Amino acid sequence: MEIYLVGGAIRDRLLGLPVTERDWVVVGSTPEAMRARGFRAVGRDFPVFLHPETGEEYALARTERKTGPGHGGFAFHAAPEVTLEADLRRRDLTINAIAEAPDGTLIDPYGGRRDLERRLLRHVSGAFVEDPLRVLRVARFAARFQPQGFQVAPETRELMAQIAAGDELRQLSAERIWTETQRALAAAAPRAFVSVLRDCGALRVLFPEIDALFGVPQRADYHPEVDTGVHLLLALDRAAELTPEPLIRFAVLVHDLGKAVTPAEILPRHIGHERAGLPLVEEVCARLRVPGEYRRLALLVTRLHLQCHKARELRPDTLLQLFRDLDIYRRPQTLEHFLLACEADARGRGGTLGARRYAAGDWLRALAARLRALRAQPHLEAGLQGAELAAALDTERRAVIAAHQRETRGA
Repeated sequence: MEIYLVGGAIRDRLLGLPVTERDWVVVGSTPEAMRARGFRAVGRDFPVFLHPETGEEYALARTERKTGPGHGGFAFHAAPEVTLEADLRRRDLTINAIAEAPDGTLIDPYGGRRDLERRLLRHVSGAFVEDPLRVLRVARFAARFQPQGFQVAPETRELMAQIAAGDELRQLSAERIWTETQRALAAAAPRAFVSVLRDCGALRVLFPEIDALFGVPQRADYHPEVDTGVHLLLALDRAAELTPEPLIRFAVLVHDLGKAVTPAEILPRHIGHERAGLPLVEEVCARLRVPGEYRRLALLVTRLHLQCHKARELRPDTLLQLFRDLDIYRRPQTLEHFLLACEADARGRGGTLGARRYAAGDWLRALAARLRALRAQPHLEAGLQGAELAAALDTERRAVIAAHQRETRGA
């Protein structure tokens, strides 16, 4: 039995990045032999085991054969005669197909180290096209490694386009698509995920609502970049600078979907795009089974981002309703998530506009702090309850809002 460290741990170490987890491949063994050594079987489709002490994954060397559509349409063969090179050949990218022997020797039959040096995301073999999930995985790796200068190899992009032109992408489960999307949104450069998918034609298959934004014009005085799709990419850049949270970055990703359905006769204006975008956000969330907290924030940002930008111009009653919608008293973190997404939108613009400080965010944070400082106790002691208590609190809040507006006018 021979055991090799494989995949991401070697890749990240060679790139000088932190290694967060290690995976192992076992050559020349059987499930029975692994269990006899105390390993616990966890693989459903093929033999994967957990080490009895470290809990790390050890997979028997295996090959695969395409038997049906989609990511799950494979038959796996794991046996003692399967070689390390045969196991590595089934992997997606050369940079993930490097192994290390116990003595530290690197086994790199498909040029992974060379592609690390050349900063290329390149497929291992022509079998790449058999698994449609690899389109999303490559886009996700692009989002992770773009800061290191990685690009998708042209020949790999051609294979991705071949997959996108067929029906295989449509066979992917919602869970698989969402998992890769969420991980890409948490990566260093989420805009690369969108760009790579668009370049190969997969964006219009998996995210048609987002793909439709490209080529839609906006007013140049507000958006020097003009193209709504370019604005989205810039907003994702700003979101990546502001927060590592994929929750907030997803809200930025979908906040302007309504601009794709603006009637042609009113372009480049987008009157009412916030409301028009709500059913589109709902559709994306339903189709991908997006978690509830992601859906909730995305809908809030879609509906209310223009109010946020114009906060200092709003009437007290409108601001009061904005804070109600954001539920700032029971869910204080929602306001911060909302404001960061709105700042990414406001600064996701070309020219000097993208460098401006987002004053509306600071203004609303300060106002929210004053409103949260109000207490119901004096009204309770005065005997107010129910609707009367709510009305008294709203009156006090309106007064605080009006005072905040007066005190900050011109600031």
